[in-house]
Amino acid sequence: MERRELFSFLSSSVKEAVRETKEKDVVLRPPYYKDADAFATECQNCEGECASLCQEQIIVITEDKTPRLDLSVRGCTYCDECALVCPSDVLLVEDKQYIEASIVINQSKCLSWQGVMCFSCKDPCLDNAIDFKAMFMPEINEKCTSCGFCIGRCPADAIDILKVS
Repeated sequence: MERRELFSFLSSSVKEAVRETKEKDVVLRPPYYKDADAFATECQNCEGECASLCQEQIIVITEDKTPRLDLSVRGCTYCDECALVCPSDVLLVEDKQYIEASIVINQSKCLSWQGVMCFSCKDPCLDNAIDFKAMFMPEINEKCTSCGFCIGRCPADAIDILKVS
């Protein structure tokens, strides 16, 4: 095994462990619900059609049979498919909202904030929600829909998800 392969392997292992810790801390639901309590009661008898139909494969059915979003690799396109297939009407298109999270850039981990030219977060952002000040200082602006496409693309794992209460 070459040195580069070793460091790449170790880096990916650490990055995965950090992501798993983050995911346990923040539970994000698909953006089509009105009553958060309905997940615990109505999803128990469901086969998880929302997860199987998700185009981006970001809906994961948890141990308690409720859907949550995993934004570690891809983001939400707000395509409505999960709401259209929900048999118990927990997810409804008319209840569509942005994902209840705040996406923030951790400046101490961000490569750009450390002077390395990196646009990994900006490139996948469909909403132009990331501005760069002076070329090296990315900031999330008010256009952010919390879709999460930037999160998995960050090579430094410098984008955090904060739950909005």
